[in-house]
Amino acid sequence: MSVEDQKISLDKYQIIPRVLVFATRGEQLLLIKGAKDKKTWPNLFNGIGGHIEKGENVLSAAYREFKEETGLDLLHPQLKMVVTIDINKNPGIGMFVFSGEAGEGEAIPTNEGTPVWVNPKELSKLPLVEDLLTIIPAILEAGKHDPVLFAQYRYESDQLVIEFHK
Repeated sequence: MSVEDQKISLDKYQIIPRVLVFATRGEQLLLIKGAKDKKTWPNLFNGIGGHIEKGENVLSAAYREFKEETGLDLLHPQLKMVVTIDINKNPGIGMFVFSGEAGEGEAIPTNEGTPVWVNPKELSKLPLVEDLLTIIPAILEAGKHDPVLFAQYRYESDQLVIEFHK
């Protein structure tokens, strides 16, 4: 198939691809507390992740982002959720959410923030990025052989609305 056969049209919905990783070690979940001077989500807890670079595939981006933001290896990653985020303009965001295990060693802080081990049962006590209380339980409860979850985020009057689709 040629490039022309891809039928790219700028009037169609477009997405910027991102990855998000939720890694565990035993009963603990590794999140990152955003640096206080970070442009997006400063001082809030989030999963590990970021943009997919040109020439990179979704899985290699998950490995790279995890290593860059924690200093740890990502083990046994599984795609758990695909989220389309409609931000009311083009392009939107396509987020590929993985679960996995954190490799051995101590997580190290970076300019993105500080990795912190948390008990998933205590998430409601933390200052989280707004979607995490909804998606983390769905990701952690999904079995190894469960199908990938699909979600749509949209904003109504600056309020995030999350819908799951089967």
